[in-house]
Amino acid sequence: MDKGTLVEFRLHGDRRLAVADRPDGKKNWVVIDEQGQPHSLPPRQISYEVVGATYKQSEIGVFRKEVEPYLDPTSLEVAWEFLVTEGGSVDPKEMAQLLFSDSTPAQCYAAYSLLCEDKLYFKQKGERYEPRSMSLVAELKHQQDVERARQNEWQDFLLRVQQQLAGGPVEWQNTDRVRIEALERFATLGEEANNRTPALETLAALKRPETPQGAFQLLVDLKVWSVHENLFLRRSQTPTHFSTKVLEVAQSCLNFPPADPDVNRLDVTHLKVYTIDDESTKEIDDGLSVEYLPDGRERLWVHIADPTRLIIPGDDLDMEARRRSTTIYLPNGMIPMFPAELATGPMSLRQGHICGALSFAVILDEDGGVLEYSIHPTNIKPTYRLTYDDVDEMIQLGVQAEPEIEALNKWAKKRVSWRLSQGAISISMPEAVIKVDAEENITIHLLEDTDSRQLVAEMMILAGEVAARYGQSHNLPLPYRHQQQPELPPDQELMLLPAGPVRACAVRRCMPKSEVSLTPARHASLGLNTYVQVTSPIRRYTDLIAHFQIKTHLRGEGLAYTADQMLELMMSVSASAKEASLVERQSNRYWALEYLRRHSNEVWEALMLRWLREDENLGLILLEELGLELAWRFPRPMSPGERLEVKVAYSDPRRDEIHFQEMTPASLQSAG
Repeated sequence: MDKGTLVEFRLHGDRRLAVADRPDGKKNWVVIDEQGQPHSLPPRQISYEVVGATYKQSEIGVFRKEVEPYLDPTSLEVAWEFLVTEGGSVDPKEMAQLLFSDSTPAQCYAAYSLLCEDKLYFKQKGERYEPRSMSLVAELKHQQDVERARQNEWQDFLLRVQQQLAGGPVEWQNTDRVRIEALERFATLGEEANNRTPALETLAALKRPETPQGAFQLLVDLKVWSVHENLFLRRSQTPTHFSTKVLEVAQSCLNFPPADPDVNRLDVTHLKVYTIDDESTKEIDDGLSVEYLPDGRERLWVHIADPTRLIIPGDDLDMEARRRSTTIYLPNGMIPMFPAELATGPMSLRQGHICGALSFAVILDEDGGVLEYSIHPTNIKPTYRLTYDDVDEMIQLGVQAEPEIEALNKWAKKRVSWRLSQGAISISMPEAVIKVDAEENITIHLLEDTDSRQLVAEMMILAGEVAARYGQSHNLPLPYRHQQQPELPPDQELMLLPAGPVRACAVRRCMPKSEVSLTPARHASLGLNTYVQVTSPIRRYTDLIAHFQIKTHLRGEGLAYTADQMLELMMSVSASAKEASLVERQSNRYWALEYLRRHSNEVWEALMLRWLREDENLGLILLEELGLELAWRFPRPMSPGERLEVKVAYSDPRRDEIHFQEMTPASLQSAG
């Protein structure tokens, strides 16, 4: 190389032109670039030498302008079409001759530049360039088209995001869903989320924190999520929507109901049937009747909705219900086990409609024990759709036109007394009902233990006892629910605790968890020797399979499930049911903390229930007005049963944190 030779070299990946100035050692040359900056270059760093002329540093710009007219990438396609047919390879000088019919220094460098930048038609082999095959060029063109489309989609997506953030109207496209879902996964699962790249790209492009919290806030700002998005639900495996296929099956079931397998249903449409639920309840799965017998006795009827007449074990609706395992009740809505059109329609016991039911007919003895019972697939016609408040008022007024209500209440109280005589353990704790409306307004009210609620609860327990006794006497594999006998503190120890929630909390703490198995066993807290839940087949899958099993036996057919199949079902449903229960508890706690955050100026009456870790002054308090139990680290010595007034010092439902401060007379006066 001589002084004045124009060369190209690369610096940090950029192509630069410079003029050779002088040798630097044995191999290096010092070159001067367009800005007059010197660079010492080894031979391997020089990518091209312009031959046929020498240049000064000041002439580099002139040379560039001379090259520019020849830099048309489309001209390479013509050369490729010729060479791929003829075969062979070219160097930059030969390419210049082919493209421009000449090979001046500027034309040769232009040809080199085109070949160097080309990623489609040619591949470099040493100092020469070979044309790629037609099939490979076609594939590369397809890849480029795909990448261009991806880039266009990306830019369009960012434009829609910016418009939405600015408050403008936006119509999201189907292609946007991939990136939005990636943001949702990252916000929900953090580092455990798979395919985080689209989320991180979006956050980086918008200069947002590349964190789960940053993704969450972006989704809120885009109005894709609420600030109160239920991450507990999203982290679970709970399906929140029904597939198109399941909805189509449900609609077909509505339009063309399947043949009823129980062709000989007992017709009891003459009985007056009361359904008693909360006003907001849509899935009506139980009703009650009293039949007055000629001998003066009273037969109680517990009618349970019969969804099994519309489905078959293993069909699409059954498999979907099995996957869900239960209806989930959240403060801001419910996620049903069956599509709503079925659950609130033909599966429910609707007032004034003839409905299929599985009915438990029971005659009790004077003490409230079961004297006689029978179970029947029936047709009923619910007479009254009542709320708990309605029934409480009817009991209080003693409505003579509805003596059945008074009879049901009488027998319910006998059942309570009978179960207590059998060792039942009654635990009465305040229970909060948290509701959140569409505008995210929160209400909390206490669920009162009224006569009407006790009446319904006792009749449901009665049906469960009868179902279990039937299963036990016929050796049916059913999901029997049982509970071991607890080791309660001595009576004298319990009597030292204040009556009410404090004492009930101490008893509750000793209660073992109930379990489910194929073997009938005693349920300690209910005071029953055997028990099966059968009263909620629309919203609890284990109740549904119990119905299948009992009904096939009543028809004299082979059982719906063998013992092994029943055990497998119980095990598979148990995990999803536990997860659903956890989501319910977490969601309720979230909205309870949000309610307290919004009412941080209010003073609450609190009752110290028990110690959690006494050595750390950590205990459990009950906000009596709300029925909320919360942990608190006490600022002073406390004893169970002690009452105090507290105020929320800090509450962050997203972080699951709440702190209180005790309101002393001085602080109350200051607050006032």
